[in-house]
Amino acid sequence: MPAESRRVLPVLVGGGQTIDRPEDPTAGREPLLLMEEAAQRAAEDAGGGARLLAAVDTVAVPTVVCHDYGDAAGLLAERLGCPGARRLNTTLGGNTPQALVNHLADEIAAGRIAVALIAGAEAWHTARALGRAGRRIPWTPPRPEDAPRWGDGRPGSSELEIRHGAAQPITTYPLFENAFRAARGLGLAAHRRELADFAARSAALAARNPYAWFRDSKSAGELGTVTPENRMIGFPYPKFMNAILDVNQGAAVVLAADDAARRLGVAEDRWVYPWAGVDVIEHWYLLDRVDYHSLPGVRRAGAALLESVGLTIERVAHLDLYSCFPIAPRLTAAMLGIPFDDPRPLTVTGGLPWFGGPGNNYTTHAIVALVERLRAARDAFGLVHANGWHLTKHALGIYGGTPSPRGWQRAGGPALQAWVDALPHPEVVVEATGRGTVEAYTIMHGRDGAPQQGTVIGRLAGGGRFVAVLPRDAALLEAMEQEEQVGRAGMVRREQGLNVFLPA
Repeated sequence: MPAESRRVLPVLVGGGQTIDRPEDPTAGREPLLLMEEAAQRAAEDAGGGARLLAAVDTVAVPTVVCHDYGDAAGLLAERLGCPGARRLNTTLGGNTPQALVNHLADEIAAGRIAVALIAGAEAWHTARALGRAGRRIPWTPPRPEDAPRWGDGRPGSSELEIRHGAAQPITTYPLFENAFRAARGLGLAAHRRELADFAARSAALAARNPYAWFRDSKSAGELGTVTPENRMIGFPYPKFMNAILDVNQGAAVVLAADDAARRLGVAEDRWVYPWAGVDVIEHWYLLDRVDYHSLPGVRRAGAALLESVGLTIERVAHLDLYSCFPIAPRLTAAMLGIPFDDPRPLTVTGGLPWFGGPGNNYTTHAIVALVERLRAARDAFGLVHANGWHLTKHALGIYGGTPSPRGWQRAGGPALQAWVDALPHPEVVVEATGRGTVEAYTIMHGRDGAPQQGTVIGRLAGGGRFVAVLPRDAALLEAMEQEEQVGRAGMVRREQGLNVFLPA
């Protein structure tokens, strides 16, 4: 009989980060150089250095938003000394780093690749400084790509959502936040305190992170109080609770097959073990969601992930739940069965509003931070959640300080996605008129701090769903921030091609 084939274990052998904050922001380095430095640090962290980088057979780069290089993975591979590596350039999405870990762990476990690098960076801080100075951005020009981008590249919003102001994250995440508050029966004052306390805990964690952009550990009062510096953006989030893209940050991780890691001389005390991963997509468009206070796909995916490795959520010591806005980690935590009063922080990194929001690559930083904790406590487990678009695309992974007795597990799959896709949802009424009730809402403010416009998602008397703008009436908009609006009745009418909601 032929010998039983040995199970290949994917191992995460190194992680590196960099932050670039020169006194003159126009002098900052371009993202390609930040990626290169982070990758070199990841290889050094593994103890493999240039020899490890030369062995990389797959280079994956989450799309750089501030300067799209085209074939960024190819450019990076050449700089790192592995020009023949397979290249993965990705679509947009904050879910990308963990989704790549899941995919590359699959590839390693199947024996198709041996050593893979994930590296990404953003340098918006320098790009915007150059723009303000009226100077051309002197960075490496884009290189044409010869393969489709990896990932789901569908537009994140429908034309109807775009026309009614429900397409930008600064609007859509507040819609979820207000619906989540109302579903829990939380009053506005208690909700403001909850948000401020959550933000302060995250900011304190960021302050202890040497790669964080903001290390001033603002208090709950500073984070939750609206001031000229901390103006309201989209109710209920003032500026300090919004993801901050104006950063120069890079991060990278190296994954390898266990036998390749040994062959390359990477000591096992550097290894951390991806145990399992899962990917899931909620109903794609915002208006097609089941509701705005739950994520049924994440709930089911999280349960499948934990079941695949025989763990409960209580066993997971370290969490990094995607945190572009406060609703994202708190709603994800609820879907994972984590109580609101659970003492575990929901981030090991600090969160995008406080650590910094380097585009699609934030979760690579989170994975590096998690690796450090698992190396220090080998009996512990960590869970990473990454999210793209409007709580749309999700990737989750469980990591351990010791090997999984089951080997790498891929949870979910087509059956999970088919279950989500089959979930019923209200019919969307494109041209809506008649009586309606608010499901979710937000009020958007201008740079002067004054309310300018609002967006409502609601249900018509017949059960259909509508999206509408609010009248540009400052007094009305201000009043709507003083009382709960979810459940409020009103009339929907058509004006200049838009649905307009008039509160009763």
